[in-house]
Amino acid sequence: QDFVCVLNLVCYEGSSRMERTAAGENPYQRLLRTLEGGEGEGGKRFYHVPSLDADKYKKLPFSIRVLLESAVRKCDGFQVTSSDVENILNWETTHTRATEVPFHPSRVILQDFTGVPAVVDFAAMRDAVKSLGGNPSKINPISPVDLVIDHSVQVDYFRSSDALQKNQELEFERNRERFQFLKWGAKAFNNMLIVPPGSGIVHQVIKRGRER
Repeated sequence: QDFVCVLNLVCYEGSSRMERTAAGENPYQRLLRTLEGGEGEGGKRFYHVPSLDADKYKKLPFSIRVLLESAVRKCDGFQVTSSDVENILNWETTHTRATEVPFHPSRVILQDFTGVPAVVDFAAMRDAVKSLGGNPSKINPISPVDLVIDHSVQVDYFRSSDALQKNQELEFERNRERFQFLKWGAKAFNNMLIVPPGSGIVHQVIKRGRER
């Protein structure tokens, strides 16, 4: 019940884990396998996580297996350590006490209701770093982020051939300041893509080719 997941989305200096050893080689390289049919240059490789401990692994809930795979793949002895991996693998015993585990998603999908506050937080962190004499450009998402603006349109016009165009024009008029801010964010931050309004809802955008 106190199995706390720390979501790592921001690249920054001064982490609470800075006291740990500097980032190094992943200690779980022995678990790497190549997908069948993926031999040769550019072949897809993955970490065979059950090889850590097959008995423990098969008892883990699926959601905990996802956390475990992420920790194994991102283990560098700095932001993710071997003890983090062991804590997740031993979930049967560790989940009953307060246990912090890191989670590095391979990709983050946001729509504008959740994405705008995230970009505001990034901007605020950059401002804080600058005020402390640091380099604000170091504040960027660690994981690739796609922010799809799809929750701003309203239906004011309908049952006419130009309804879509008129509704989109009103959408831009009503949300001009917010859209300008997001456009700035798309240029200012690395590893972040802003999908503009009028491109479709987030589910359609993903299906049409934003998958990675």
